[in-house]
Amino acid sequence: MLSLQNHRWAVRMLLSDLKSRLIAATAITEVAAKVALAHFRNSPAIETKADQSPVTIADTQTEQTIRDGLRQAFPDDGIFGEEYGRSGNGINMWIIDPIDGTRSFITGLPLFGMLLGFVNADGPQLGVIRMPALNEVYSGAVGLGASCNGDPIMVSACTKLAKARLFINEADKLAVHEPQVFSRLVQSAELRRTGADCYPHALVARGLVDAVVDYDLKPYDYLPVSAVVDAAGGIMTDWQGKPLTLQSDGRTLTAATPHLHAQLIELVNS
Repeated sequence: MLSLQNHRWAVRMLLSDLKSRLIAATAITEVAAKVALAHFRNSPAIETKADQSPVTIADTQTEQTIRDGLRQAFPDDGIFGEEYGRSGNGINMWIIDPIDGTRSFITGLPLFGMLLGFVNADGPQLGVIRMPALNEVYSGAVGLGASCNGDPIMVSACTKLAKARLFINEADKLAVHEPQVFSRLVQSAELRRTGADCYPHALVARGLVDAVVDYDLKPYDYLPVSAVVDAAGGIMTDWQGKPLTLQSDGRTLTAATPHLHAQLIELVNS
């Protein structure tokens, strides 16, 4: 009986810690969103990074704002961000993508996001997907469920790919580098859309989209998102069905249900 009581106490403490972290993460991204929006549709200067991806002053200033907030709230935690890399040590680490969808941002498309996640030795524990131009924030944590603007959300009950609403992200890259997979994808599902970045995954968590196939992602693209999807009852893995980690290869599958997820694994690996 004592062991069971200790277990329950440990679970309560863990959930309390995650809830506090989630509240802080939501507040920190709210402040950072104002930084990003100050540059949105204001023609910020664009530079090209070594991997040929674009970066603007909005990316760097937004990440710095998030880092400052995290250092103040959680000085002992590590940080891994897209623009400034890793800092700090320990098994507790925050993952930042300040502008997820810089190409959308610089072209005035309001579908760019802001991602903040927290991971430890057990994997992704919480995530925040903030859509500054849409005034939407999706959040979730292990054992705490998921929400959009504070209202609970849940994935759909779709179990058949033939009836699914599917997003094919990074379709241009897939068509070039995985042409056979791309060909099968565009012939699958009942409704298909091409897209990019975090928003289609957020819509899976909200129950409006059933699945997303994604490609060529970095840890800061998928780890915060996977925490939200999981908290909403969905599944996000690599193309082999393995849990996502810092070492994953950047090819991801997001699905509302296990049956739908299994069909996606079969499709992309046929």
